Amino acid sequence: MRWIHAFTLLLAGIIPASPLLAGDELVTAPVERVTMPLEYQVDGVVEAQRQATVSAEISGKIEEVNFDVDDRVEQGEILLRISDREYRARVQQAKAALAEAEANLQEAKLKNDRSASLLQKNLIAKSAFDEVSAGYKAAQARQASARANLDQAEEQLERTVIRAPYGGVVVERHVEPGESIQPGQPFLTGYAPGVLRVSANVPQSRIASLRSRREVRVVLQDGRSFEVERVTIHPFANPQNHSFPVRLDLVAPAQGLFPGMLVKVNLSEGDTSRLLVPRAALVSRSEINAVYIRADDGRLHLRPVRPGKR
Repeated sequence: MRWIHAFTLLLAGIIPASPLLAGDELVTAPVERVTMPLEYQVDGVVEAQRQATVSAEISGKIEEVNFDVDDRVEQGEILLRISDREYRARVQQAKAALAEAEANLQEAKLKNDRSASLLQKNLIAKSAFDEVSAGYKAAQARQASARANLDQAEEQLERTVIRAPYGGVVVERHVEPGESIQPGQPFLTGYAPGVLRVSANVPQSRIASLRSRREVRVVLQDGRSFEVERVTIHPFANPQNHSFPVRLDLVAPAQGLFPGMLVKVNLSEGDTSRLLVPRAALVSRSEINAVYIRADDGRLHLRPVRPGKR
C-alpha cells in the first residue's frame, strides 16, 4: 500500500474527456489513514420507561372521561369520574354511626369513672365495677370500628375521581362514559415521553465486549445519535436465538424518539485503522465503486475500492 503516500485522489471523481493540456491543474487531495471506532450494529426498539395502564379500584358507572388517545396529561389532572352518589351516602351513614358510637363511648366513660370512684370507697363490689369497665372497653371498640368504617367510606369516595399518577401521553382508551366499571378494569394507558429506553438483542459472540466496555450509541436513519445513560444486560441468553436481551436507558430528553420506533444500536468494540478519502472522489458505476489516482508521472488510473463507513 505504498501508493497511499505517493498518489492523490481527484475530488471531482471523473476523468477529463480530453487529454490534459500544459497548465491544466487537477484539484486533488491526499489519502489519509485515520483511527476510528470499530462498532457492531444491531436493531433496537424504543420503549417508555414509565408506562402504565390505570385501572378502577371501585365499581360504578362512568360519568366522564376527560382524555383520549394522543392527549397530553399533566400530573394530578382528573382522568375519569365515577358516579359518587352511592359512596356519598355511605360516608353519611358512616358519620352517623361514628357520632352514635362516640356518644355511647362518652356515656360509658362517665359510668366507668363513677364506678372506679365508688370502688375506691368500697361502695360497690369488684364484680360490678368489672361489668361497667367491660362495657366501657366495648364502647371504645365500637367507636374505633365506626372510625375505620368512616375512613374506608371516605377513601372509596375519593376513588370515584381518578387522577393522573404522572404527566404523559395517552396511548389507549378502554372505556366510554355511561359504561359500568369493575375493580381492576383498565380504562386508560399512557406513558411519560421524556424518559425512554431501547431494548435490543445482542449475539453471544458480542456480549463479552459489551460487558467490558459498555460503550453504546443509539442511531436513527437520519444519522442523529442519542447518548445512553445506563446499560442493563440480561443475566442469561435467550435459548431460542442465543442472544442476550439488553436494555439501554437514554439520557433525557430524547427529542424525536417515540415508543415503538426502530433504531440502530452501535456497540463499540475498540478502534480500527481506515483510509479516509473525500466523498466527492468516489465514482459509482452500477455496483462498482472506484477512485481515480494520479501516479508520480501524472497518469490517471481507476482503482476499484470497497467503501466503508461514510
